[in-house]
Amino acid sequence: MASYAVCCRFLAFICLHFLVFVCVSEGAAELKHKHKHRQDGGYRPGPVQATEIDLLEFPLNLEYLEAEFFLFGAFGYGLDQVAPELVSGGPPPTGAVKAHLDPLVQDVIKQFAYQEVGHLRAIKATVKGFPRPHLDLSAQQFAKVFDTAFHTKLNPPFDPYANSVNYLLASYVIPYVGLTGYVGANAHLRSKTAKRLLAGLLGVESGQDAVIRTLLYRIKDEKVAPYKYTVAEFTDRLSTLRNQLGYTRTVDEGLVVKKSLGAEGMVEGNILAGDKYSVAYGRNPAQILRIVYSSGNESIPGGIFPHGGGGNIAKGFLSPLTPHRDLID
Repeated sequence: MASYAVCCRFLAFICLHFLVFVCVSEGAAELKHKHKHRQDGGYRPGPVQATEIDLLEFPLNLEYLEAEFFLFGAFGYGLDQVAPELVSGGPPPTGAVKAHLDPLVQDVIKQFAYQEVGHLRAIKATVKGFPRPHLDLSAQQFAKVFDTAFHTKLNPPFDPYANSVNYLLASYVIPYVGLTGYVGANAHLRSKTAKRLLAGLLGVESGQDAVIRTLLYRIKDEKVAPYKYTVAEFTDRLSTLRNQLGYTRTVDEGLVVKKSLGAEGMVEGNILAGDKYSVAYGRNPAQILRIVYSSGNESIPGGIFPHGGGGNIAKGFLSPLTPHRDLID
């Protein structure tokens, strides 16, 4: 009987280890299968609905602008040297030069520049897109924007390429307009691909804006040499101008606001702009064009886009045969 009991225990031991082996093997195989098909979390271009194409192409206007401004600011050359296949035969920008930047800002703008190249690739891998529009990135053009913001001719004329502070203030003009456009477009997209693309672009554009605002916030009370205005005053004037050009209520805010406009009505510091819920503001294409054209009218090109933007939405506002309408509420 004793030998029988020993034999039974031995068989039980063998069966138990066999079951453990089988379970572990199956688990390992399943885990290997999951790893094989695991996605990296990055964006994968795919099909979008026909009604989404124009909405996804329109941001190329701002992405071309940002890519060229940041590339020239950091390196002294633009897309024609870095990624000529992305310009689709569009004319080169005029007036852009390498900015005189300190090492920190130089490093930041260099990263921004390549990020914008990636944004162009992502959009053009999803929709056909359009050629780069003509961009006027000259110091004279930026000087006009700043003169308008202050209702006077600054002396000397504002030069965005002169130093790091000036360049950051000029940069303050750009990514925020794009991110509000992405917020505004969000509700009008339906496909998974379009929503994923927009969310990814919005995330990085918002990050760029946050970095610019943070760098400026550190020196918000300092005067912008040789002018009598502080950094905070510059941002406030620029934000007010964008609100006026876009014909919106408060969609744009400087680095310092009335306490009633701050987060929860508790602070004057405004390192990130947001509504009463601290949620990002949105703009529609017409409002964006009014701002970048510096005309306050989506049908009158000018400013950074002397001949108007590209794509069906921007061109639709220029065509007398197409009803002018805000395509996004």
